[in-house]
Amino acid sequence: MREAERTFRLETETEDSLTILIRMMEEKDLHEAAVIEQEVFSLPWTEEMFRESLENENYLFLAAFVPDGQLAGYSGLLRSYEVGDITNVAVAPRFRRQGIGRMLLSSLLKMGEDRGMTDFSLDVRKSNVPAISLYESLGFSTEGVRRGYYACPREDALIMWRHESLGLMR
Repeated sequence: MREAERTFRLETETEDSLTILIRMMEEKDLHEAAVIEQEVFSLPWTEEMFRESLENENYLFLAAFVPDGQLAGYSGLLRSYEVGDITNVAVAPRFRRQGIGRMLLSSLLKMGEDRGMTDFSLDVRKSNVPAISLYESLGFSTEGVRRGYYACPREDALIMWRHESLGLMR
């Protein structure tokens, strides 16, 4: 990872004037990330899964912190040539509806573009209307369905893509 990416830091404010620090996720953040995973996903990543991903140069993970140092959320992607597969976007329930997910995902997409990624994909539960709305507002569109992809409860996943090949949004 390049030095500029290791030291990436962005301070921004939510719509409610809450100052958020966004930086690269570090090993010291993994326990809190795993706790949020347990809170928001039915089949969460473990702390070890996060650790293995952080050690892989093809993964990028950002973490968002509130002023008292609590981890508010994180987002991650896996690079495969020019495609970035968004693996995680999570905001702790107590910090939702403040624009933190948008800040994280926007920053992650920008970092991916800076690393040469031109297309981004993600899977989302068909019933997760707030997430789908966020993704659509950032240029993603539904291009397929994975039947029965999610368990606990069993549900279809929408396959969403954001294409920027040749500088064009499709």
